[in-house]
Amino acid sequence: MRVSVFLKTSSKCARVIALTVLLTGVSTIGGAAGNEGRTTPKGVRFLANKSFDDSEAARGQILQLYKNLRVTDVLDGMDAIGLQDMGLMANNIRPLWRDADKFTHRTVGFAITVRYVPTDVRVGQGSFANLKEYQKFEGDEYRRSKFEKWTEVIKAGDVVVMDAKGVVEGGHTGSNNSLGWAAKGLVGVITNGGVRDTDEIVKVQKIAVYCRDGYSARGIVPGRLLCESYNFPIVCGGALVFPGDVIVADGDGVLVVPREHALEVGRIARDINVGDEKGRAKRFKVLGMEPDETVIIEE
Repeated sequence: MRVSVFLKTSSKCARVIALTVLLTGVSTIGGAAGNEGRTTPKGVRFLANKSFDDSEAARGQILQLYKNLRVTDVLDGMDAIGLQDMGLMANNIRPLWRDADKFTHRTVGFAITVRYVPTDVRVGQGSFANLKEYQKFEGDEYRRSKFEKWTEVIKAGDVVVMDAKGVVEGGHTGSNNSLGWAAKGLVGVITNGGVRDTDEIVKVQKIAVYCRDGYSARGIVPGRLLCESYNFPIVCGGALVFPGDVIVADGDGVLVVPREHALEVGRIARDINVGDEKGRAKRFKVLGMEPDETVIIEE
């Protein structure tokens, strides 16, 4: 069964109905979805959705259109086509830092969606006879969790959007692996959970990170979480996110633009942004302020 047709329609209802359809036709990594006994998932569910143009040319067109657009501009564009407040994540999904000079906290890209779930194996008192035994458990659980399986599909310009399912101390994102993701072309991390090693992430500012209340997740993955699926529709910050949707994030929060509306919304938002930058340039002049890169000076 071909289940990737849900993004061909602009109907808001159809996008919701598609959730039911999607779950009936899936492929898995390493076998059918399920468990061997209680502790060993056979695979991570993965949906290869190809119902929209994901060519380099199409992606490049969208990224260029959205370059330097603000969440507010794009939200206005969503309003203009009747999608008021749809895709707007809750205010508690915030940037880990705000850079008022170079705006390194801002990001725009295409959603890779990931769903994590609590693990069924926990570290208990007296579980290990010695450190070597614990280290074996740790290695086994890292492999079993498959928490980075989704990184195999990263393309330049992607943003990972994670539903952590309340696993508040599961450190799926840290200072080391986030640099590896950046090297593959990932430009942003959005999660309703937390991230760890935040001092180093903020210091290098190599990849934009948005998390719940700027929350620090201090624990490691083993004994805390598993990757249940990726590139399935998820909910993050109260917003429905389909794989391939356009993610826009800045100091005002995170917005999800349905991929089928990306060009229309982007063109409207671009006009709004240009008008605002020209208008603010005039106010700069009245106030005797030197123009900067956030304004457009008309000749």
